[in-house]
Amino acid sequence: MSDSTVGIGLLLPEVLGTYGDSGNAQVLCKRLQWRGYDAEVVPVSLDSSVPSTLDLYLLGGGEDMAQVLAADFLRNSPGLRSAANAGRPVFGVCAGLQILGNRFRGVDGVEHAGLGLLDLVTEPAQQRAVAELIAEPNLLETPLTGFENHQGASVLGPGSTPLGRVVRGTGNGDGTEGAVTDHVIGTYLHGPALARNPELADLLLSWVMGHALKPLELAEVDTLRSERLAARRAR
Repeated sequence: MSDSTVGIGLLLPEVLGTYGDSGNAQVLCKRLQWRGYDAEVVPVSLDSSVPSTLDLYLLGGGEDMAQVLAADFLRNSPGLRSAANAGRPVFGVCAGLQILGNRFRGVDGVEHAGLGLLDLVTEPAQQRAVAELIAEPNLLETPLTGFENHQGASVLGPGSTPLGRVVRGTGNGDGTEGAVTDHVIGTYLHGPALARNPELADLLLSWVMGHALKPLELAEVDTLRSERLAARRAR
């Protein structure tokens, strides 16, 4: 944190904001403010560079060309890698997950280098995964829920562990969902993910603050989670 204000970096929302994942930044900001902390969302666009001094970084989802553009930009802007190496949390969704990996291949067959912050590679799957997704998490107590819309199959190497195990849906394509390396997390959950999974949001914030945070009592969040989980499990 700098000057007592938590800086939440929203990376390239103009190209990685297709599925409303920019809402993750607002969720984190409000969850801090509701607890009495100062926080601000700092958008980082293609016409700027990624600062290494923010407290947390977010990448969202995007279509194939936008994903390639974002990966090229972030490889050539050292701020994100420097921040991750310093232990600052990074959270990537869908295309963001794939960009954080070692490499990804688009449906056009072209392979692109990722950032190497997660030990995974992504290849096109035979079928597109479009459905509600439920996973039992490895780092948390409550199930993860979200909406997936992707055609990537991600295989983790020994440097990453799954974020969770798929109960319903596709996730990475091998029964696992997402990836974690140190304070870097990737997932296929949209929704936005941190609105639908407040425990995951607070895990990221606990890494920023350096201690566990007191839970927030928000009935509307509990209702949303219950509705989404019940609807998916009933199918």
